[in-house]
Amino acid sequence: MDSGELKDRVRELRAQGRSPKEIARALKVSPSAVAPLVRAIAAESAESAGDGEPDVVGCWINVGWSAGLGVDPARGWVDEAPGSGMEGMVCVLVARRHTWDRMTVAGYLADVRCLGVKNAIGPDVLDDRELRRFREYFFGEYAGWQEAPIELAQHLVFGSLDYARTLGFEPHEDFAPASDVLGKWEGDAAITFGRDGRPFYTPGPYDDPARVLRTLRRTLSDDEFDYVIPAQ
Repeated sequence: MDSGELKDRVRELRAQGRSPKEIARALKVSPSAVAPLVRAIAAESAESAGDGEPDVVGCWINVGWSAGLGVDPARGWVDEAPGSGMEGMVCVLVARRHTWDRMTVAGYLADVRCLGVKNAIGPDVLDDRELRRFREYFFGEYAGWQEAPIELAQHLVFGSLDYARTLGFEPHEDFAPASDVLGKWEGDAAITFGRDGRPFYTPGPYDDPARVLRTLRRTLSDDEFDYVIPAQ
C-alpha cells in the first residue's frame, strides 16, 4: 500500500470514529505511521470546513424509533428493529469532530408523540473510549441502537420540537446549549408525529400530567388527542 492509499484508508476509518490505535491495528501498521496522517487529515478537514459545521463522526438512534410515526418512504430511512423501542420516546446521540482525537457529543430525548424534546445532555468533549462507554449508558434502557444519517436525527429532534410547539410545549431548557451539535435544519419534517397522526400523551416520571392536559386543551378539543394516565 503506497502513501496515498494508506492516507485514504486512514481517512475512511477515521470517518467511522476509529481511534489512531484501532486504525493502526486494522491496517497492520505502526501507530507512529498513522498518527501524522490522522493529524494531517484533521487539519485538511478544518481548512475545508472554514466557518462551516465540524464533521459528523457518529450519529445513533434507538432501534424501534419509528413506532407510530409516519415516515416519508422516499427518504430511505430504516428502523432496524421496529416494535422494539420504548414507544413514543426516541433517543438520539450525535458526535462531531472536535480535535483529531476528541469529539463534541450531545444526546437528546424526544417525546415524538406529544411533548417534543424532554431532555438533552451535553455538549461534552469525549475521546473514542469515553464515547463508547457513554453510548452504552445512553441507550441502556433500550433494546439497542443503530447508526443513522444526521438528517434523520435532525428530522426526529427538530421535527418533534416543532410539532410540540403547535400543541403548546417548549423544549427542555437544556436543549439550547446542545442544539448546535445537531447542526442547522430548515424546512418541514419528513415525519408525521403523534401516534398514527394524533397527539398521544403518556406521563413520564417527572411530568405534571394535569398541566400537560390543560395545555393540550387550550389548543385542541378532547376528541383531537388521546392520553393514558396510569392508575396511581
